[in-house]
Amino acid sequence: MLELNNDQMRQYIDARAAFEAREEALAEAEQVRGGMYWHKGPPSAPDQVYLVRTSAGGGEKSLGPKSPQTEEMFARFTQRKQYAIERLKGLDEAVQQHERLNRAYRVGRVPALVVSLLQQLEKTKLQQYFRVVGTHSLYAYEFAAGVRFDSGAVATRDIDLLWDVRKRVQFATALARVDTSMIGVLRKVDRSFKVRSGQQYTAVNKDSFEVDILRREQLGSDPHPLRLSEDEDDFWVTQAPRANELLDSPGFSSIIVATNGKMARMHTLSPTVFVRFKRWMSSLSNRDPLKRNRDQLQADAVQHVIDHYLPPQ
Repeated sequence: MLELNNDQMRQYIDARAAFEAREEALAEAEQVRGGMYWHKGPPSAPDQVYLVRTSAGGGEKSLGPKSPQTEEMFARFTQRKQYAIERLKGLDEAVQQHERLNRAYRVGRVPALVVSLLQQLEKTKLQQYFRVVGTHSLYAYEFAAGVRFDSGAVATRDIDLLWDVRKRVQFATALARVDTSMIGVLRKVDRSFKVRSGQQYTAVNKDSFEVDILRREQLGSDPHPLRLSEDEDDFWVTQAPRANELLDSPGFSSIIVATNGKMARMHTLSPTVFVRFKRWMSSLSNRDPLKRNRDQLQADAVQHVIDHYLPPQ
């Protein structure tokens, strides 16, 4: 593996700080979505005025008649909302500037499609239901450590997303909120994605890049088989051995950078869990020998990063 040079390291640290500040600003802006306005009372009390809080979805709630308390509430909300808008606008511009610098310094090497996919999951608030597992996890570890793995260790044409079946009701609600299906989410990134007819947990695009969606093996009242939405073209998730262990294990997140400079947060497995899982996979006698060798290579590489670059977990 190689370490990032000083210019790349400095640029990544600054870009990551801007990205994380923007995440905080987005959370603050989320809290003041919607608005407040003064509403005249009914004909029986035409001089009465009420403060009304509106939600982003169009709902309304009366906060009471006009009084020093509700006037203060209105002023505080208006000031807070304006501050949130201005701060988010400034940080949007800062992140865009850092994306240009990332590209100039060649900080990123993650495929642009992968970063776009993670951005779309975040935008639709679906990211919390998935963990990236498999080879793409290496990108999260290398950016956190300031190194780059050998290209052979990270080369792959598919990304594995582990879906948390325990949160299927919340996931369905979130999916309905954005009025789409999971394959629809992917098509916002690349319209050519289509679920394979003979392998319905996999979607592939025109460039043969694949997205696999996995779940834990059936436990208790888990439904199986299970499609991610009512859309007949959507994914049927597949059961993966020991996936329950991966869901229950500590998580890890890192800001990753694409070849075009764009950034996204990747949620994945703890590096120690990744190593343990890959070593187990490399011990399976029925696994393709070429894949077993790669599993061992990846486990060794991540263990080296744990030992020499990452802080204790």
